[in-house]
Amino acid sequence: MKLTFEDYLYEIYGPMTQSRLKDSAMYSLMAPGKRIRPLLLLAVLKDYSCNPEIGLDAAAALEMVHTYSLIHDDLPAMDDDDYRRGRLTNHKMYDEATAILAGDALLTQAFAQITRSQLSNDVKIQLIDELASSCGGEGMILGQIRDIEAENTPIGWDQLLMIYLLKTGKLLSSALVMGAIIAGKSQDVSLWRRIGENLGLAFQIQDDILDVTKTTEELGKTANSDVANHKSTAITHLGLKAAKEKMNLIYQDVLEDLDSLKLNGSEVRSIIELCSHRQI
Repeated sequence: MKLTFEDYLYEIYGPMTQSRLKDSAMYSLMAPGKRIRPLLLLAVLKDYSCNPEIGLDAAAALEMVHTYSLIHDDLPAMDDDDYRRGRLTNHKMYDEATAILAGDALLTQAFAQITRSQLSNDVKIQLIDELASSCGGEGMILGQIRDIEAENTPIGWDQLLMIYLLKTGKLLSSALVMGAIIAGKSQDVSLWRRIGENLGLAFQIQDDILDVTKTTEELGKTANSDVANHKSTAITHLGLKAAKEKMNLIYQDVLEDLDSLKLNGSEVRSIIELCSHRQI
């Protein structure tokens, strides 16, 4: 499935007008990555016994939004990172203005891509609404500004979890919810949303753990960046051992909720289990 999805991303961006902007967008979009969000959406379709190809445009849109968020998150005004996915960040490879515009282009293209799918107009509208809600001013972007505001300022555990929910959980939950919408399983949307939001919490706590236990070479991005930016993390609140225990408990809750859906397959479970054991 990953190979098919990678090929599809090339099909989308390949024919676009050649420019420095295109090169910059492609540099980040096609960088080696886990592709968790699009693969989760396609896995939901497979577990509902649907042809996953009907979700490729929505999956591509998710990856474009995620990639745009990474490009902007790495900028000097944000986290000011030099490396992402094992190579120079976009603004280091090109320049700051080009990186900003590449992120803008990817975000805009994401919504156009959904409109070009072969899905019904009603489904397209639901998908656009879901994606816009999760990545906009009440979702991922709100999480990003809260994260910036929390730098050099100690925050409580509940505040930290809210940032994680917004920054990471919202887009992960949209991957699952969008799969359910395409599959026509509206009755399962609320449970998928909870699964995705909890997955985001576990995923972000895991990032905190990896940030202090792995090297820059292993992570493909700057290690100990949270410490350098004076951020509150699961480690600063709980300590390393308790953070690992909390992460494992949340992953277990996610899998139990997933079991209650009684799906026809186990594609989503396989991806979540891989996530729970990831080392980068």
